Amino acid sequence: ALKAGHQVMVFVHSRKGTGSTAKALGERASMEGELDRLFTGGDGGEEGDENEARTRYMDRVEKSRNKELREHFGNGMGIHHAGMLRHDRKLTEQMFNDGAIKVLCCTATLAWGINLPAHSVVIKGTDVYMPDKGCLVDLSILDVQQIFGRAGRPQYDTSGEATLITHYDAMARYLDKLVKATPIESNFIKQLADHLNAEVVCGTVSNINEAIEWIRYTYLFVRMCKNPLAYGIGAAQHESDPTLRGRTRELAIEAAKLLDERKMVRYNPNSGNLAVTNLGRTASHFYIRNQSVATFNDMIEKKRSSPTDADLIHVMCCADEFENVRVRAEELEEVDTLKKASCPLKTLAPVEEFSGKCNVLLQAYISRARVNSFTLISDTNYIASNAGRVARALFEMCLKNGHASAALKFLRLAKSCDHRFWWFQSPLRAFDDLKKNVFVALENEKVSSEEGYTTFEKTVSLLDLVPEEVGQMCHCFRDGALIQKKIRLLPRVKCTCTVHPITKNTLRFSIELEPIFNWSARYHGGAEGFWLWVEDSENNRTYHSEYVLFTKRNHPDSTKLELIIPVFDPLPQQYFIRIVSDSWVGVEHLIPVSFRHVLLGGLSSPTFFTNLFDLTPLPVTALADPRYEQLYHNRFDSFNPIQTQLFHILYHTDKPVLLGAPTGSGKTTVAEIALLRMKKQNPKAKCVYIAPLKSLARERLKEWSKRLGAPPLNWKVLELSGDTSHDSRALNSSDVLICTPEKWDLISRGWRGVSGGFDSSSASIGKRFVREVGLLIIDEIHLLGEERGAVLEAIVSRTRFISRFVQAEKKVKASNGGKVPELTRIMGLSTALANPYDLADWIGIDTEGFGVDAKQGLYNFRPSVRPVPMVVHIQGYPGRHYCPRMATMNKPCYAAIKDLSPNKPSMIFVASRRQTRLTAMDLISHSATEEDTKAFLNCDSDEYIEAIASTLNDDALKHTITFGIGLHHAGLTSKDRETVEKLYLEGTIQVLIATATLAWGVNLPAHLVIVKGTEFYDGKLSRYVDYPVTDVLQMMGRAGRPQFDKEGVAVIMCEESKKNFLKKFLYDPFPVESCLGERMCETLNAEISIGTISSLSDAIGYLKWTFYARRVRLNPSYYGAKSSEEEDVEDFFLSIVQETVDKLQEHGCVTVEKTEGTDYYVGGASLGRAASNFYLQYQTPKQMQSGTRSLKNMLAQHASGTKKSQVAPKDAFLLGNAKTSFRVQGIQTLTSKNVVSTYGIAKILHSLSHTHEFNELPVRHSEEELNLELSRSLPWGYDLGKVSFWMDKQKGAGKNILDIMLDPHTKCFLLLQAFIFRAKLPISDYINDMRTVVEQIPRLLAAMEFVAEDDKTSAGNFELFSAFPLVRRIFNSGVMPDTPSPTNGPSIKLSNIKVVRELKKGSHFHTWCLDIDFNVFMNGWKRPFSKKANKNTSGGQSVSIILGTLKGGFLLCKSSFSIPDSLKDKSWKKHMKLEFEWSIGETQSGPYADGQVVILRVVNEFVNGSDFEVEISLKE
Repeated sequence: ALKAGHQVMVFVHSRKGTGSTAKALGERASMEGELDRLFTGGDGGEEGDENEARTRYMDRVEKSRNKELREHFGNGMGIHHAGMLRHDRKLTEQMFNDGAIKVLCCTATLAWGINLPAHSVVIKGTDVYMPDKGCLVDLSILDVQQIFGRAGRPQYDTSGEATLITHYDAMARYLDKLVKATPIESNFIKQLADHLNAEVVCGTVSNINEAIEWIRYTYLFVRMCKNPLAYGIGAAQHESDPTLRGRTRELAIEAAKLLDERKMVRYNPNSGNLAVTNLGRTASHFYIRNQSVATFNDMIEKKRSSPTDADLIHVMCCADEFENVRVRAEELEEVDTLKKASCPLKTLAPVEEFSGKCNVLLQAYISRARVNSFTLISDTNYIASNAGRVARALFEMCLKNGHASAALKFLRLAKSCDHRFWWFQSPLRAFDDLKKNVFVALENEKVSSEEGYTTFEKTVSLLDLVPEEVGQMCHCFRDGALIQKKIRLLPRVKCTCTVHPITKNTLRFSIELEPIFNWSARYHGGAEGFWLWVEDSENNRTYHSEYVLFTKRNHPDSTKLELIIPVFDPLPQQYFIRIVSDSWVGVEHLIPVSFRHVLLGGLSSPTFFTNLFDLTPLPVTALADPRYEQLYHNRFDSFNPIQTQLFHILYHTDKPVLLGAPTGSGKTTVAEIALLRMKKQNPKAKCVYIAPLKSLARERLKEWSKRLGAPPLNWKVLELSGDTSHDSRALNSSDVLICTPEKWDLISRGWRGVSGGFDSSSASIGKRFVREVGLLIIDEIHLLGEERGAVLEAIVSRTRFISRFVQAEKKVKASNGGKVPELTRIMGLSTALANPYDLADWIGIDTEGFGVDAKQGLYNFRPSVRPVPMVVHIQGYPGRHYCPRMATMNKPCYAAIKDLSPNKPSMIFVASRRQTRLTAMDLISHSATEEDTKAFLNCDSDEYIEAIASTLNDDALKHTITFGIGLHHAGLTSKDRETVEKLYLEGTIQVLIATATLAWGVNLPAHLVIVKGTEFYDGKLSRYVDYPVTDVLQMMGRAGRPQFDKEGVAVIMCEESKKNFLKKFLYDPFPVESCLGERMCETLNAEISIGTISSLSDAIGYLKWTFYARRVRLNPSYYGAKSSEEEDVEDFFLSIVQETVDKLQEHGCVTVEKTEGTDYYVGGASLGRAASNFYLQYQTPKQMQSGTRSLKNMLAQHASGTKKSQVAPKDAFLLGNAKTSFRVQGIQTLTSKNVVSTYGIAKILHSLSHTHEFNELPVRHSEEELNLELSRSLPWGYDLGKVSFWMDKQKGAGKNILDIMLDPHTKCFLLLQAFIFRAKLPISDYINDMRTVVEQIPRLLAAMEFVAEDDKTSAGNFELFSAFPLVRRIFNSGVMPDTPSPTNGPSIKLSNIKVVRELKKGSHFHTWCLDIDFNVFMNGWKRPFSKKANKNTSGGQSVSIILGTLKGGFLLCKSSFSIPDSLKDKSWKKHMKLEFEWSIGETQSGPYADGQVVILRVVNEFVNGSDFEVEISLKE
């Protein structure tokens, strides 16, 4: 071939063989004198070209570090193998391609990887050494064919030659295989266990049968059928098992047993089920072989007690992934040198073994040592590319198994492999632009000792020095400031932890993590991750681990975590919280959490449970009243066991009752029996039913209105929630009130009567009927321990206080023989409670006596007494990220329905609307693989369900409903929800996927309930948080409802780490703790405002009524008290009250009159009364005051110069005699088409949206971009910049626009604009958010108007109070004030204006009074109510009257009246008396002092076009 001028490739089977072969060829050619002619020269015309090519590459070859490459190039040859540097391999390929070398000696890998031209190829020998077998084997025929394929490649040559050199015995075999086509056999069986584990982890295979089906899809199965002998299947076995199902079962079981033995899966031989484990999941995720896992299990268990760094790096290097690293004799000398010079950790294996060699090379790689041998360089690169992955896998294995020390060391090792420096070196090595002597100065000398790992703390301490000192210490005198700048970039975290005892063996850690570093996109990217775990150093165990992510978007906001941590007897001195950066080497924090002050003594009492007696069920005739019996006539004939056991105390006594029983126990009927008792004893008494959610209140209203409101009872049932209102007459005539906690809290605040101008607030109507409440039913009272629990606590405490007060009041009057009324009966309904005595004592049940009456009314049944038995399955699923984890649950959901409830209704609870849709689509996909694709649909014809689907509005629901799967969430229209509920109840659809709120609101039957995920996204915290256990129990309670089913099944799917927690606490609940401390300011402010509290001692006395006080005594450490001693508790209450009063005083809510001693007087202030009566947070009134003052200042400056009215003829708005006309100096139509009015309206809404009331409006992931896009389409912008054109528009310094869009207050303002201007919202979530915001505006606007009256005498008030009715009109009518008015709108005219003046006593100022008659003409116009408003809103059209001065904009008086809705074409007259003081006008200079002219403005709050203003002269 060389004589003909062709190139030749010689394939050998070892790296060493390439060089020796090239050397032997060169020597042989030199001996025969052919070297120059054939290898380095050329013939004919090509000689010049080849010499030119050799010359072109000569310089590059000389620069190569590879000695063999340089030597063989001189002989016209080259070598190529994987042990060479990539640069040298590339150079060899280019030289051979350009003809600079004639012969290339290479390994067989070149035939597969690189496309090089060659006329001739030679295979030198066919014996290949296999390390795993330890012997020589024949070269595969596939390799032979691949190598032969390199000869005469079509694009390079017209023909080719291939030569195979082998020993005589193998010649016949190769000739036979080359002539005959050889089938390709499968090697899958060698790694069957690893691949089976991967399928189990991803959910494809969950039992042996599915594993068999999976194997039958493989190429292995195809070849087993074609060539059974090659896979160990004898003829007899094949004959008995022709389909090979038995053989595949054997393979699957063998692999399953192997994985089970190595703890990678859990295999149940009886059922054949396969369950994933943490080890198997980690091995699959990091691609770790099962042999490695077995090695790790054995070695780590031996070193469990106190593993050293050297032990663990040895464990890692024993991984099967490194087993193919060969030990070569020629490398041992250099390996020994590297071991001595570059290995700070001890190597526990000799370098003659692969683990020892890997250990040395890995440490050398991390230490950045120089490796000379090319084979060692190749091995080092291979080890380095795999070491990080293996170390991460070992870290997660140890962390999930609770090995604290090993987990920390493996994470350190993984980061060191990634960044190539040790964790005991300076973390500043992460910055390449610092000088080396900085690191040397900061690093410890004893790098291999545990005590020496303090470089991070030493580095951070440099921030306490001045830059000059830092430079001097680091021997870089000019770089001190740069070094400190780099230190501030190190991702440090400040951790604060508060310990709250929950039970004797359980603590809650409230952790706040605050990032205290400067963010740099170059070094930190978009996010920084940290691992946090709680460890017990004495036992080397971790009790909780979590991955915490800080994002650039939220930097430097802190992150809060709530962890449930176990403790054991005896209580240890401390635990540690360890926080380790996921990517930065050496960045670690260790925070000790001391238990020295944690008191657990009061938590040791066992839970009290009531035994369920075996009683004969009472028939409903026990009510002894036909009217009452008919309530249950069509429902049941006798009460269930729980209702029977409670019947006597419910129906024959008035004692308070606390019932703890599982969901589905008939607690609603228990409440009804107590209600019947109350009405039987006192028909005029009222019952208040407190429902925790609006949806539950609506459900109860719907049911009780139908049953109690119908004949023969005809009781009036009303709902009071945030979006309903009723006048006082309706409330006083009602029999049953169904309220949300907040609404009843607000109304009950008015029990003493309200003064101070709050006639429009809900509290003002509370006085009369609050005292008439005979029964207070609190459903789900266990929610006392959750976020809204403080409201429930205030309700019960105030109810008991009112009852005692009224009783004492009646006792005084009882001297005339009158009957003293009983206390208001309180009934609490709950799930089973862990601390029932505390709640029972709080609501008035005697829990400490020993007589007959002791503990009467307290019933706390075990969870097992459910009327309908229920089986609960708890399944854990892997995955750090929420959405992928939810996706892995979809197939198990489908399997659960098919296995547990194939023909009965099933309900799946998910956390979001999006998840309802995604889950439904996946269920449809899984059902598509079955024979019956519509197995969940039970109807006779598709036309029926198609017709129903066509009536639905939601597109996703239209699709899913045709497959028998319904969706249910708040984003659907009420009609769609009602349709879905109806189809589900009648059994047309079998599966209902709903958000968690359905568990509380609608009573729908289900045989199977699946809780798909126990987390939900909290918009306030911008992260996923766990459902309370009570919510999970409520969802489970939907399974097996007594009136619908005889048995129930619940499946809870959760994140793997939450599985044990749910197992323990699902039926062993936490004690209910008080949340009053979180709303102490609002609670005490309300009581101060209504006069219940007037001093600090009163406040302490009030606290003693609360559940909070009872729990402080029993669990003082939870609340921060020193101990449960009376003196310490009193001191704690005093400090809490003083701190609260100080906050209230700071925000203007209370006034304080200090006296001698610790006690002093506390009185309500106007801002505090506003907060109390309009149900605001205590900071809000001051924010409103700031907003109104800012607006008044602007209006006082700009309003007088802006045209806001048009002159109108007098007869347009005036009916009157000559005297009336004389007083009217001018009359104008009001118009809002000016910048001042627009700005005033926008400013009011902007101020409202920036109050604390909207702090918790959720801003979800990626909504900042949606908010920015929305703001560009709205006329006012996000900061009033588009309407306040005369003001300086300066953007906040350093404020990123996306950060502004992340603010919930910005989103609130944008939603208000979207409502007003009917803008298109980007996603459906915004619709509900907008509804939530708009519902609160009337209440907040009324509160702001009252707050503004505090500055009644200041300039600008007249314009300000003229703006309030315009804002109300916007929300009443849904149109802006400048929108054209209707042609047939109502008109208002004045008549008979009279002026009366009297001298004010003790002053030289006069009191004035305007007597005015208003004539209203409806002109056939009727207020356009929505269906909802028409049902729930009382009153008529409201008209505001504002009286003031034009100059300075001083407010003199304001009033209003309502036009009855009953008016149609009629006219209507209203007489108004407006009293005011003229002191403001008399002290002003100018025409108003002499002319005594006032401005009267009339604004209709429901329709445009009828507003006007009149100048009225007061002068006779």
